[in-house]
Amino acid sequence: MSHLAPSSSRKIRSVWVSVTRVPRTLKEEIYVSQPPDFVDKDNPQYVCKLNKALYGLKQAPRAWYQELKTFLQTSGFKNSLANTSLFIYHNGNDYIYVLVYVDDIIITGVPSLVQAFQFALAQRFSLKKLGPLSYFLGIEATRSSRDMHLMQRKYIIDLPTKTRMLDAKPVATPMVTSPNLTIDSSTPLSDAKEYRAVIGSLQYLSFTWPNIAFVVNRLSQFMHQPTDKHWQAAQHVLHYLAGTKSHGIFLCSDATLTIHAFSDADWGRAHNTYTSTNAYIVYFGASTISWSSKKQRSVSRSSTEAEYRAVANAASELRWICSLLSEMGIVLLVAPVPYCDNVGATYLYANTIFHTRMKHRVIDYHFVREFI
Repeated sequence: MSHLAPSSSRKIRSVWVSVTRVPRTLKEEIYVSQPPDFVDKDNPQYVCKLNKALYGLKQAPRAWYQELKTFLQTSGFKNSLANTSLFIYHNGNDYIYVLVYVDDIIITGVPSLVQAFQFALAQRFSLKKLGPLSYFLGIEATRSSRDMHLMQRKYIIDLPTKTRMLDAKPVATPMVTSPNLTIDSSTPLSDAKEYRAVIGSLQYLSFTWPNIAFVVNRLSQFMHQPTDKHWQAAQHVLHYLAGTKSHGIFLCSDATLTIHAFSDADWGRAHNTYTSTNAYIVYFGASTISWSSKKQRSVSRSSTEAEYRAVANAASELRWICSLLSEMGIVLLVAPVPYCDNVGATYLYANTIFHTRMKHRVIDYHFVREFI
């Protein structure tokens, strides 16, 4: 972007804009039938060849993305390899980050550069400026001079209305420890639509709610045949959310440039299949930035094996985050550190001699050792 001059100001500004998606050029040869009120009476059997993408066309989203991507790249932005929705502009010590979700865009960087880029974007597309970042895809952003708080309070308030639980009493935990939920727990629901709708809503809510990640993952495993016990567990989560509407994620501006992760696994907890669930949570300084809770694909023969697989997943996430930060021009002061509470797993990646009892986990073993 040659018309943008570097700025000495280090203040960062984040804004939210929406771009109107006008018809975009198609690379494929596509034909459509004639519109109902515009049929050629002399040639009613003819079809129309599209020069531009119509709204609702299967190829329209990709055509729009390619149009926007081409504009950003010709303006000096680079498309991130770690996240294709992120575009980065670098000029000296100044950066602009553009995060794209369809036609909603977050722009952050040095104020003077952000303003100049907004002007250039408005010259090319029909632009609606929505002001400083405050509400994006259902996530509320409250910003102060030292931190940013991300939460989904409005989304949580709407949930009881949909599920007819306006009088839900708050509880202290998102899930009870017993009984252990299985596929054949109690009586199957006659109509599972409401259960599936609630679990789908909770999956979106877990974007800013790490402490419900495990229970949402657990309840998602029974979507095909939920029972009344599963429905009670889902309602328990709604009771928990009733007392924690304003909870969310704090991102501190003065966080230290360090990354560390904690991983864990529950060995053979799923009593119907005896598979384990592994989880990790990643911190940037003191701020939570990534988390996951997933069922492992195969049965582990020991707790060390289950925990080691969790460490490998955490290490993979750390590598991706490091790659993303490197593209963003952020240099870490120290190497990322994965933590594990299993002594056997710790000894395994510290030991240079590979044990035959772990030979079926050879890829995870060498991946973690290389990372360490």
